[in-house]
Amino acid sequence: MTAVTPNFDASGLSALASRMLDVDSMPWESTRFPGIEIKTLLKDTETGLLTTLVKMEPGARLPDHEHVEIEQTWILEGSLADREGEVTAGNYVWRPAGSRHEAWSPNGGLFLAFFCKPNRFHDAEGGADISGQTYAA
Repeated sequence: MTAVTPNFDASGLSALASRMLDVDSMPWESTRFPGIEIKTLLKDTETGLLTTLVKMEPGARLPDHEHVEIEQTWILEGSLADREGEVTAGNYVWRPAGSRHEAWSPNGGLFLAFFCKPNRFHDAEGGADISGQTYAA
């Protein structure tokens, strides 16, 4: 199986066993974007599948990027905004493959985000996940 949770010991589990995570005890990981941290819940480096808990400080910005495949975000706390509007706590947004935008969190926020493939950032790092890791797929 290529899908894993980084820093989760699954060595005693069968291939088909559920992976039950204590998310509160997982460390926040820095990203290459100031004021944005993540907890990687599921990652498949072969396909690019990525599920993360994203924490954005007030005013933090995710620069211009394209969603190569569908992206889904559930806003747990705070809000996430772009030029089309602001999505607030308790609400959900999904973006079609090929959509492109810059996103920010006016007052900070906590989000559950699902990516089928890494975003394509329009900077030197190109096709990468939010942390900056690139994929073979």
